[in-house]
Amino acid sequence: MSEYQRLVMAPAAPTIEILEGDIGGHLSENMGEEPGRIDHKKQRYPTCIVWTPIPCITWLFPFIGHMGIATTIGVIRDFAGPYYVSEDDMAFGVPTKYWQLRLDKVMAGNGKNLSQVWDTCVYEASEEYKNRMHNLFCDNCHSHVAMALNKMHYNNSNRYDMVKLCFLMLIHGKYVSVWGFVKTWLPFLIFASLVIGLVVAFTRT
Repeated sequence: MSEYQRLVMAPAAPTIEILEGDIGGHLSENMGEEPGRIDHKKQRYPTCIVWTPIPCITWLFPFIGHMGIATTIGVIRDFAGPYYVSEDDMAFGVPTKYWQLRLDKVMAGNGKNLSQVWDTCVYEASEEYKNRMHNLFCDNCHSHVAMALNKMHYNNSNRYDMVKLCFLMLIHGKYVSVWGFVKTWLPFLIFASLVIGLVVAFTRT
C-alpha cells in the first residue's frame, strides 16, 4: 500500500482550523494533526504548488515551466510524462519556486478533515493522470495540478486550468533560494542580451 493510499484510507481526524501565521499555518492544540512545515533542504513543501524550469522552453519564456503539487506532508506529485505521475522525483529537477496554499480554503468535503480532503484530491488527480497521455499544449503537468484544485474546490472555485495556474504561479510564487531565482532567469537574460546585441549590431551596419 502506497503512502497516498494510507493517507486516503486513514480515519478522519478532528476538523482542523488554520490560523494566520508562520509557514504551514499554526494549528490549535486540540486539532490532533499538524501539516508539516516547509523544509527547503529536504525538498518538503506541504500544501504547495511547486515549479521548476524546463530547459530550452523556460530559457525563452521564463513564465513557463514544470509544475507539481505536494501533499500535506510535502510529498511532491507531478505529471512527468505519458501515463506517469512521479512521487518525490520531480521531472526537470528540484523546485525553484513554490506557492503555499491554505487548507482553510479547501471547500470540498462537507466538514471532513481538511488535510485528508487535500490528500485525497491530490491522490485522485494523480491516479487519473496515470491513465492519460501527456500533451505539452493541452493536457500537461499544469492540468494535473488544476484537477486536484478543482476537486477540492480550492478558494471556492472549480475553474482552474493550465493558463490560470501559469499566471497565478507567476504572481504568487516564491523562489526557494537565490540560486532558484538565478536558475530561472539567468538563461533568459543571457538569451535576451544576445538578441539585443545582435539587433544593435545589425542596425549599425
